Amino acid sequence: MTITQLRYFVEAARLQSFTKAAEQFYITQTAMTQQIRALEETVGASLFNRSTRPISLTSAGKTFLIDARAILERMEVSLEHIKEASTGMEGNLRIGYVRGYERSNLSNLLQSFHRQYPNVLLSVYRNSTDSLANSLSNQELDIIVTWDSTNLCSNPQYDSFHMTSARLVVALYPSHPLAGRKSLFRKELKDERILYMSPSDSPDSYGDAVFMNLYQKAQFKPDIIFRSSDTESILIMVAAEEGVSILPDYCTNKLTNADNLVFIPLEGEEEVEEIKVIWNNYNTNPILPRLVEHLKKENS
Repeated sequence: MTITQLRYFVEAARLQSFTKAAEQFYITQTAMTQQIRALEETVGASLFNRSTRPISLTSAGKTFLIDARAILERMEVSLEHIKEASTGMEGNLRIGYVRGYERSNLSNLLQSFHRQYPNVLLSVYRNSTDSLANSLSNQELDIIVTWDSTNLCSNPQYDSFHMTSARLVVALYPSHPLAGRKSLFRKELKDERILYMSPSDSPDSYGDAVFMNLYQKAQFKPDIIFRSSDTESILIMVAAEEGVSILPDYCTNKLTNADNLVFIPLEGEEEVEEIKVIWNNYNTNPILPRLVEHLKKENS
């Protein structure tokens, strides 16, 4: 079985004619029928009903047509990958992501991209939202995956697309009176000691203002006893029963060492973090558009 034979078979099936298919490949009808015969001998079944006019596929032919098309499509993709690798699709792409997002499916998305472009080095960096924004604006990073807590997307210099909506959850210790609930409202945390999970390393950021507004809508001022942008530190303190915290579920969904921790989703349409992929429109790295296209496709 050869790729040429598969192409002849698919075209003859489409046109329902050996003669017309032969014309498409600039060969004789005899050459076309010989190749189809050879293919049938290889697969051990008749693929065409030659007694009908126009010719038609047998049951075996209909089944094989699906596989043949898939094989040819995969071959075209593989050839394109080889072409890209041989014509300079190599280099380095610097990717930043917000702390905690390492527990998302980001690694799987980057793995599939690496398999398509094995000559491209994906350098990955973990940081707070404001540090990611600064690194992007200083061209230290090519692209970032983050909650736009710095309002970066309002700048026309940058482009972005929505990656996912992360539900906010309350982190509690098991003995807490609210630990048995299936969901909570923010207003129910009015009397709690809050371990504040901040998106930023610096106080009074745009992201902090968004969260403080949610507390204001819940009609109370939070009793914040500790503030950090480090997920692990916050969770250790919750487990030690120092207080409770609110954080996005991408920090908790794949947590395997959640001893003495309970996570309960918050009710309300606003209780989410919108994770975006953001890049500079003026970035000339030739690999960047390929990654953007890949992430969009895999995320659709």
